[in-house]
Amino acid sequence: MALIDSYLPHYQFAERHAIEVPVPPAQVLDAIAPALLASDPLARFFIALRELPARLLARLGGRSRLPKRAFSPADLVALGRDGDREIAFGLAGCFWQADYGLVHLPDAQAFRDRNDQPRLVMNFTASPRGAGCWLETQTRVHCPDAAMLRRFTPYWYLIRPVSGLIRLRLLRRIRQTALARAAR
Repeated sequence: MALIDSYLPHYQFAERHAIEVPVPPAQVLDAIAPALLASDPLARFFIALRELPARLLARLGGRSRLPKRAFSPADLVALGRDGDREIAFGLAGCFWQADYGLVHLPDAQAFRDRNDQPRLVMNFTASPRGAGCWLETQTRVHCPDAAMLRRFTPYWYLIRPVSGLIRLRLLRRIRQTALARAAR
């Protein structure tokens, strides 16, 4: 069973993107963590834009629940790796809130046990293709009740185009990282 299916078999929202990478699957999966942590100016811009109203409110003396630092891939918890086939990350929280409503998850078991908040799983699968592989990422979100689903739905449709753009850029960054590492 795929990691994404074991962690989030039921979901209401999903997106998929893929890219061909002329590097073997194991090396591509090894390139994911460094590529995730690499800074993307466009992603930083959209995150700053999303956080702008809450940060302005805080500067004007209002209450802001935003963390001191912006959201980043470092907030994801590693859920596991299945050999040279798949790697998965998770996140839980009320993502539509100004502060993302993130729940601290120390490990994969904490993610699995957290059923009272919306949960997100983002995975990467590398399927052999010639001398390289087909790298696909899928993001799934599950909202545990109708009230959270009603709150999350408009947020999903608002961020979905930007999320897709960021995922495509991330796939290209993974490919570049894998190619650079393979050339060493």
